[in-house]
Amino acid sequence: MSSPATAPPAPASLKRIVAASLIGTTIEWYDFFLYGSAAALVFNKLFFPDSDPLVGTLLSFLTYAVGFAARPLGALVFGHYGDRLGRKKLLVLSLLLMGGATFAIGLLPTHATIGTAAPVLLTVLRLVQGFALGGEWGGAVLLVSEHGDARRRGFWASWPQTGAPAGQLLATGVLSLLTAVLSDSAFGDWGWRIPFLLSGVLVMVGLWIRLSVDESPVFKQALAQAEARKAARAAGAAGAEAEKLPLVSVLKHHWRDVLVAMGARMAENISYYVITAFILVYATTSAGVSRQTALNAVLIASAVHFAVIPAWGALSDRVGRRPVYLLGAVGVGLWMFPFFSLIDTGGFGNLILAVTVGLVMHGAMYAPQAAFFSEMFATRMRYSGASIGAQFASVAAGAPAPLIATALLADYDSSTPIALYVIAAAVLTVVAVGVAKETRHRDLTDVDPADPQPAPAAAADARTA
Repeated sequence: MSSPATAPPAPASLKRIVAASLIGTTIEWYDFFLYGSAAALVFNKLFFPDSDPLVGTLLSFLTYAVGFAARPLGALVFGHYGDRLGRKKLLVLSLLLMGGATFAIGLLPTHATIGTAAPVLLTVLRLVQGFALGGEWGGAVLLVSEHGDARRRGFWASWPQTGAPAGQLLATGVLSLLTAVLSDSAFGDWGWRIPFLLSGVLVMVGLWIRLSVDESPVFKQALAQAEARKAARAAGAAGAEAEKLPLVSVLKHHWRDVLVAMGARMAENISYYVITAFILVYATTSAGVSRQTALNAVLIASAVHFAVIPAWGALSDRVGRRPVYLLGAVGVGLWMFPFFSLIDTGGFGNLILAVTVGLVMHGAMYAPQAAFFSEMFATRMRYSGASIGAQFASVAAGAPAPLIATALLADYDSSTPIALYVIAAAVLTVVAVGVAKETRHRDLTDVDPADPQPAPAAAADARTA
């Protein structure tokens, strides 16, 4: 008979946990993507007004990339304490940090008011956003993965992943609405601040929901085992080892898994930011598409993206994480040349088709990623391992993607080098996932053989705790 710590929760409880992770993740991605959209649309004029328009866009995307640079630090700090203190506490902290930084951006004076201090303050707040998001993802997906039904883990764990398109949908929708009802001058003067200030309200809603859920039962069990090891060590039991820091254990026992996770994220991360952020630059400057049209296309495609992620997650429960992930990587690589060709036509329908197919292929990678990465690591190092693998990759992948794409466009005045850039990332992801082990049947409650084991007496105490 299962103990209370390991028994699967009732469906209503699981749905509440999924909702808490999804809503919190949606808010954090809303904040993060809002900055990316604003960087492409107005920040070049508001914070870098003395630059050439394209150079201003590059500088704006550079501050955008700074947020990614802070994500590995967030992964290390939140991963360490999340593996020591629990998933829930750190998720509440990450939401407060992200929401506070976003709200502050909405109040930030521009270059016209305080000069060069404006882009400096903008960069600092972007660093806080990146630090918070670096800790958010791992905790959100683990809270669901460690609560959920193992047979449907891919499906349930994919729901926090829908927070990314939901946040993109929300951010793009708010910006699209404002640009539709406000003149360009009004939007540039004060309208751009409204979406950032709305973050304060959203954070209050997210906190209320996140504070209502329980800590992961798998983590509670692992914590009891760790306490048993400490007790055995204090009693001088033979074979009782000192517990290592989560980061040390990850680097010692799971370094291959970290590299696989980093490689797996290359195509997923790079393609996403080229498809959703860089397109606002390319479509408006090279294809002659209006800003409103480009935003509407991303809005519609993000809705489809949201819908297909749980379907891809469910498919990964039936056929495995690797086949679905590989399908997405190959698909997004093959789609890049048609993607830009469709955008070049300038037609709204073609623009929607280009972005939607790209995001559907991206979803095949993003949906199983939560369960796939969670299943790679032992419980007491899972937050650290999953976060480090995911967020360190973002520095090399998502962070420079819009910047590299914009620079390639400026240098070559062609989409071909940008398409080849994404295809190269897809090849790297295919190799990484191809050499990985299938994890679909892994039991998250099992103790990893690489994890230090308690002495027999301590183990017995942990089982009866």
